[in-house]
Amino acid sequence: MTIELSLIRAFLKPMHHELCAQASEWAQRRIATLKPEHEDGPARAQARKLVAILGEEDWLSHAMPRTDLRACVMLREILAYQSPLADSVFALQCLGSMPLVIAGSDAQKSQWLEDVLQGRAMAAFAMTEPDAGSDVASMKTTAVRDGEHYVLNGEKHLITNAGVADFYSTFAVTDPMAGSRGLTCFLIPADTPGLIFDAPQVLSEPHPLGRLRFEGCRVRSDQVLGPVGKGFHIGMATLDRLRPTVAGAACGMAKRALDEAVLHARTRHQFGKRLADQPIIQSKLAEMATQLAAARLLVYRSAWEKDQGTERITTEAAMGKAYATEAAQRIIDQAVQIHGGRGVLMDSMVDRLYRAIRPLRIYEGATEVQHLIIAKELLKAADMAGY
Repeated sequence: MTIELSLIRAFLKPMHHELCAQASEWAQRRIATLKPEHEDGPARAQARKLVAILGEEDWLSHAMPRTDLRACVMLREILAYQSPLADSVFALQCLGSMPLVIAGSDAQKSQWLEDVLQGRAMAAFAMTEPDAGSDVASMKTTAVRDGEHYVLNGEKHLITNAGVADFYSTFAVTDPMAGSRGLTCFLIPADTPGLIFDAPQVLSEPHPLGRLRFEGCRVRSDQVLGPVGKGFHIGMATLDRLRPTVAGAACGMAKRALDEAVLHARTRHQFGKRLADQPIIQSKLAEMATQLAAARLLVYRSAWEKDQGTERITTEAAMGKAYATEAAQRIIDQAVQIHGGRGVLMDSMVDRLYRAIRPLRIYEGATEVQHLIIAKELLKAADMAGY
């Protein structure tokens, strides 16, 4: 698979065309040939294998999108087309290590970043709790200062790479009276006493997910990422920067679904002719292709804005993430419909995509949250303009 670049060429440089060709050929050769795993245990083992594969040929160097977010988006689109699990592994190297990139000290970066880039260490981002999803200020995990240490107690859930990660960028409350300004980010190795992998949480399209518990987990003060009390800022800056990459993954899954639908429509015969010759199927394919094109334009526009030096791409990232993930869900649903009964069999690619796309509409900011962000920015601009 090679991404069709003509539509988005205004947002690209020659290096992106070269990257696309190289990454597409590599993913077809190394990722597409891996057998999909349908159970949690084997999927966890494959995730560790995938991070090593990604590190071997330096693809993880694009997982730190400080200067080229478009490359990161493009790689997620290519990986998601071939394997939702491979995309998840790549994404968590981005997400879990971005707080370190943004706010880590030289010593912290020296300790972990090279291993992340080489695929020797897996990262995780531990923010979500049973009662604190979109409402991050409701976080209950606490970190209490004790001399040169902090002692963490609490629970995290729905944490990707829980149980297989080598370190966790973990958010906890250091000042209960300060709301979101009382959160602090910590870099915690997986073997730290008191950090417990509680249990896996199994998705219908498996990838490593689970619950963590902190029971008297002592971490040194030099494991704080950035200033104390700036955890909310670090977390939101991380999500703001990486939301366009989630949208890129959605585009990759949608493109795979569209390709599968076109192939099936061209080879499946009903009522004496190909599905592709039925006007109702042609209408579905046209709508799917149009929605995918619109999504990709929004996604690469947001990444381009960031790469031009725009400090915040809050609105652009929210629009891209909301539209691309929702459009991908619609496109994949139509692909299943076109496949008929075959589309809901477990070994069907479109069924796997149907299960894989659903979490993207929720994680890193649910669609409804993105709509609130867009509206807030719109109203702020209107207030400033005075109309």
